[in-house]
Amino acid sequence: MNTGGSSGAGLGFGGEVASYYAEFRRGYPAAVLDALQSEFGLGATDTVLDLGCGTGQLAVPLSARVGSVVGMDPEPDMLRLAAEAARAHGVRNAVWVLGGDGDVPALGTLLGQPPGPGPGPGPGPGPGPLAMTVIGQALHWMDHERLFQELLPLCRAGGGVAVIANGAPLWQQDSAWSRALCGFLEDYFGTELRASCGTGAEDRTLYAGALRAAGYQRVRESVVEYRDELSLEQLVGGVYSALPAADLPGPQERPEFAARVRRALPPQGSFTEQIRVSTLVGGATRS
Repeated sequence: MNTGGSSGAGLGFGGEVASYYAEFRRGYPAAVLDALQSEFGLGATDTVLDLGCGTGQLAVPLSARVGSVVGMDPEPDMLRLAAEAARAHGVRNAVWVLGGDGDVPALGTLLGQPPGPGPGPGPGPGPGPLAMTVIGQALHWMDHERLFQELLPLCRAGGGVAVIANGAPLWQQDSAWSRALCGFLEDYFGTELRASCGTGAEDRTLYAGALRAAGYQRVRESVVEYRDELSLEQLVGGVYSALPAADLPGPQERPEFAARVRRALPPQGSFTEQIRVSTLVGGATRS
C-alpha cells in the first residue's frame, strides 16, 4: 500500500487511484506553509520544486507565496489532476513536469544550473535556481541520499530542502478504530502493514543524518499537531487512495468492501484522527 505524496514510475497509482488521492488525501495546515516561508525566506521572485507533487496538495497553496512552482511527479494522472486543481484555484504560476528523483539533474540543467560532478558530495549550494525543494511524504519512493546531494547545488543562497511527513497512515494511528482497520486490511490483502512510509521516528532520524552528510546546515524538525474527524466515506476513500490500481476493488465490489470496513470498526459515527505533521528542513550554506 502507498502512503506517499506521489507514485513511482510503473507502480500503478494512476487512474481511479489518483482520483481518490485528489479527493480524499488531506492537505497541509497553513502553519506548515508559514514555517516553510519563514525558514527559506520565500518571496515573489522565488522558484520552488515540489518533488513527488501528487495531485498538488502542496504545490497549489505554495503558489500564492512564491514566484513560481514546479510540480514534478512520475505519474501522468497525478499531474493531470494537479493541473486541474491549479486551474480551479486560479493558479497561473505553476508548471507540471513528468519525472521522478532520478530526473533532478536534468531539471537543474533545464532551470539553468550547470550539471554537477555526479554522485558524491556536491560542489555546495548556489547560486542555484531553487529557493526550496519540498517533498511531501514521498521520499520513501526515492534514493534520498543521492537526491539530497544532487539538490544541494540547485539551492539558492539561504534555500534548502524540506521533507514533510503529513501524519501517520490511517491504519497506523494510536486508536481503536485504526488498529481495527489495520487488522482488516492485513487480512483482506494477506500482507503485514508495518512500514511507516517516512512518517516514523527512525525514518526521520535517517533522513536528518543524510541531509547532514550531504552538506546541509540548520537541519532541524518542527511539528504541527491537530485533530480531524473522518466519515466512513472519507476513511474508505483514503484507503483507496493508497492502493495500487491492481489492488483497488472493482466498482461493483466497493459497496461490499466499505460494508466490511464498517463491520470491522468500532460502532461510532465518525473517526477521530490525531495528525502529527513533521517538517524536516536542511538549509544550504550561503555562497
